[in-house]
Amino acid sequence: MSTPTIPGIDAGTVTPVPIDGELVAGTEAIEVRAPYDGTLLGSVPALGAEEVDRAVAAAKKALHENPLPQWKRAEILDKAALLLAEREEEFARCIALEAAKPIRTARAEAQRAVSTLQFSAAVARTLAGEVVPMEASAAGMGKLAFILRVPVGVVGAIAPFNFPLNLVAHKLGPAIAAGCPVVLKPASQTPFSSILLARVLFEAGLPAGYLHVVTGGGSKVGNPIVDHEDIALITFTGSPEVGWGIRARAPRKRVGLELGNNAPLILEADGDWRTAVAKVKVAGFSHAGQSCISTQRLFVHESIADEVVSELAAAVRTIVVGDPLDEATDVSALINTGERDRVAGWVKEAAEQGATVAAGGEIGADGVLLPTLVDGATPDMKVCSQEVFGPVVAVIRYSDFDDALRQANDTRYGLQAGVFTSDITKGLRAARTLDFGGVVINEVPTFRADQQPYGGLRDSGNTKEGPAWSVREMTEERLIILNG
Repeated sequence: MSTPTIPGIDAGTVTPVPIDGELVAGTEAIEVRAPYDGTLLGSVPALGAEEVDRAVAAAKKALHENPLPQWKRAEILDKAALLLAEREEEFARCIALEAAKPIRTARAEAQRAVSTLQFSAAVARTLAGEVVPMEASAAGMGKLAFILRVPVGVVGAIAPFNFPLNLVAHKLGPAIAAGCPVVLKPASQTPFSSILLARVLFEAGLPAGYLHVVTGGGSKVGNPIVDHEDIALITFTGSPEVGWGIRARAPRKRVGLELGNNAPLILEADGDWRTAVAKVKVAGFSHAGQSCISTQRLFVHESIADEVVSELAAAVRTIVVGDPLDEATDVSALINTGERDRVAGWVKEAAEQGATVAAGGEIGADGVLLPTLVDGATPDMKVCSQEVFGPVVAVIRYSDFDDALRQANDTRYGLQAGVFTSDITKGLRAARTLDFGGVVINEVPTFRADQQPYGGLRDSGNTKEGPAWSVREMTEERLIILNG
């Protein structure tokens, strides 16, 4: 059997990254290994503050000397979307290998990234300010005023490992649409998706000064990006601890944070709970639960709880676990063994505290943690109170709908929540009561369309993603007044 490789990446050499129009290999390297079996996929440069300085200087120069008109931004993004669509299988293989995302799920991510670039192109074409009614006051008589949206400046983008293509597209696409150059730090575990996407954008016509990929650790690359005085905006996706640390470290910058969640889903007895079970089979375990909106806390009315747990446990046991390149695989490895052992430890702790492991909970012969259903969980258990970020769904039984809403709200997170009910009154009550950035009715909280406003409250973040909303953050409003 041949060693799996990423198209366009030589596993035997250091893959250089684009900075200031050149391919930079550096003097030290970071090995990238497949989470599933440890296969060496390649290496990337271990860079630092010097390369960040060079990238920012080039980005600032490009913004001032070569501003991109809106039509050109849209043209680049549309062409990049076409190129990405043509290479969907190559990108899917890259995602599957470096992130251990099952190949079918990886294809879906590549398709979503195409949409993200297309929506970004649409925003670039329609980006506009507004007219200010100056003659609404005597002081404004004879004057015409309008607002221009101009690029905020150089964007520093720090990306996560779990969606190594589409979440990077959610940073690069809007930045290009806004006319902002970007200095991008991909996750060290999954840098190749970013490198391949950069190649596509350059092929689509993006000038070299508008994108620089700086690989390296958080302290060596991340901190210099956050601290650099010529970076106007930071966009970060990752853990709350790191995210709020960035916000505190850069009080004078715009800092957009998309962080964690322990997504709740409430199943009322009058809802279509069988459909909900089928959806949770995917929503709670896809990509081994490594999604900010992975369904984690499942509140089930006590009158249907036994049936729900029985059917969901049976469904979870049918999930195919294994090699991410196998077409049959539904769930593969967590990003590393440390994360696997942490999640397994939380499940064991819940069992010791009185919960029942209704399915899974074990590490298979291939080292993959099996999809796990925990019944009889309580709010104080880590599998409920914290973000598991693993293939675990915890069931909490309740008797009163308002109490379920209260328990769902009892969290430091606030990204998305869901409710299944056939009662429109309950649905509206949930919409008004659940204190989350998004509330979905008769759908799992794991649902996301790439054009929607997406973001949370509290430790889930402080911004809205989605190209139309991200572009607002990445532009400044400039008031123009003409005196007639």
